[in-house]
Amino acid sequence: MVFTTSGSTLEQTDGQTDVNGRHRIRSIVHSVKRSRPRTVPLLAIAVGWILALSVQLTFDFDRSPFLTLTDQAAIAQKPAPDFPLKPHPLPPTLAQWHDARQTGDYFDQVKPVPVGYLVWTHVPVTVYVQPSTQEELANPFRARRSQAWITAVTQAVQEWSPYLPLKIVAEPDGVDIAVWRTPPQIQLDAEDSPPSTAPAPTVPTPTAPPPADGSGLPLRQPHPRLQTGRVRSAVTRYQIYAQGLPNAASAPSRPVLAHRFTIQLRPDQAPDYLQAAARHELGHALGIWGHSQSPTDVMYFSQVRHPPPISPRDLNTLKRVYEQPTRLGWPLSD
Repeated sequence: MVFTTSGSTLEQTDGQTDVNGRHRIRSIVHSVKRSRPRTVPLLAIAVGWILALSVQLTFDFDRSPFLTLTDQAAIAQKPAPDFPLKPHPLPPTLAQWHDARQTGDYFDQVKPVPVGYLVWTHVPVTVYVQPSTQEELANPFRARRSQAWITAVTQAVQEWSPYLPLKIVAEPDGVDIAVWRTPPQIQLDAEDSPPSTAPAPTVPTPTAPPPADGSGLPLRQPHPRLQTGRVRSAVTRYQIYAQGLPNAASAPSRPVLAHRFTIQLRPDQAPDYLQAAARHELGHALGIWGHSQSPTDVMYFSQVRHPPPISPRDLNTLKRVYEQPTRLGWPLSD
């Protein structure tokens, strides 16, 4: 998982990076300071504290973590008197869920982040599913493939909706979860490419499709070795940002810490596997920031021959996530 900065947001990816002790995330602090009155200095302090925790934490689901789960939990739970972690009420649909067979969960595999747990504090959660482009519609094969992709993603959204209400919207602006029909970038093993001094690749926002290729990383010639782990069919990223920043034309208000997700889901997959990948990535976007060790769960860490439906263990884990404290959805301290 990667923390980078983009404008006034904090981004993290279901992918790989390294640990860096420098605090590189100051843009939100500066934007909040510019937009808030001078009489409210604690707001900038609160945001600065959150961002100071985000020092490029590292975890690759395909490898051993550089930071252990205990380390990450300690960082996420570190006290901040002016901006404490607090739980939200359970969404009614999750509150009603009950596993009569008591099949258990894999909550211990869910990774907390510096803002706590990635829970949505409003319902329905809005989802944008990229429609077919004019170029795709002009080609019969690409038109069929894009429509199969849209159908698979839509069905995955419908499968999760009974447990956490989701709503598909027509426009990407301001959406909670955006799903794009683009393949993830190919990544190289760290030992096969020298450290890059170039800026990190641009992470797409929900208002524009993400780039399909071009990582900008220098390669060692002549035979760079590609990463040998699972071939990724999808990548999920999230951004942390301050929502509702006041401006000169409006009365001062208390910004709320918020998040949004972007999913890249490649279209060149068999329909069953495509729907399984969409179901899995939506599980991440709904708050399960980790993987199950059981192949009978949707959030199993690898693809299986016969993809399972959403399991009671998936739902038990999701419910436990939403019972946890977070800083998301709470106003920043005055």
